[in-house]
Amino acid sequence: MNNRYLAASFIFILGSVGFAGGADPADAVLAKIDRAAAGFRGMSADLRQVAHTEVVNQDQVATGTIRMKRVKPGDTRMLVNFGQPDPKSVSLQGQTVDIYLPRTNVVQEYNLGQNSSLIEQFLLLGFGTTKADLLANNEVKYLGADPLDGRPAAELQLTPKNKDVAAHVQKIEMWISPDTGLPIQHKIFQAGGDYQLFAFSNIHLEPNLPDSSLKLKLPKNVKRETPGR
Repeated sequence: MNNRYLAASFIFILGSVGFAGGADPADAVLAKIDRAAAGFRGMSADLRQVAHTEVVNQDQVATGTIRMKRVKPGDTRMLVNFGQPDPKSVSLQGQTVDIYLPRTNVVQEYNLGQNSSLIEQFLLLGFGTTKADLLANNEVKYLGADPLDGRPAAELQLTPKNKDVAAHVQKIEMWISPDTGLPIQHKIFQAGGDYQLFAFSNIHLEPNLPDSSLKLKLPKNVKRETPGR
């Protein structure tokens, strides 16, 4: 065995030992997410949502747009406008979610209370989320490079550590763009095989989104409801 081949063999073996001893390919992806989080202030994107019901093997698909602004940790504001097939708008302002249904001219108001943090853990996951946040709340596993609709992506699997959360969310699969460190898809698995999929495309960073662009545009005669009260 010549010296060059012997050296190459040692490098390969030592690299393999280092990887098995604790180095994780997820670290590179998490580092990219961390860098993106440091500069994240807001974004706009096209959104496609798929709600899958396993027992009847049925998908409900909705498409629209999303705008999001992270004011500070724990204070994220968001507006989602769905156009098809069932028009509606969803606004998140602090701990309040308003859902406007234009066909019935009704806006439904929900107070999330302590559950507001779950919105950031799931729907807003990866947009301004730090590596520390992800590791604090989840077991993280790297699933490999997995292109999505022709776009390069790295796929992570997140398993919630909190037992109460895990009772509702079994795992989350998240596809991260290697270029931006931002998610391009979330797939949230629930009990019984149901899942919610959120796919983001045409993502534009918007560091100076005005608050007015994140609020519902409601007619004067809108009816207000507070379901559950």
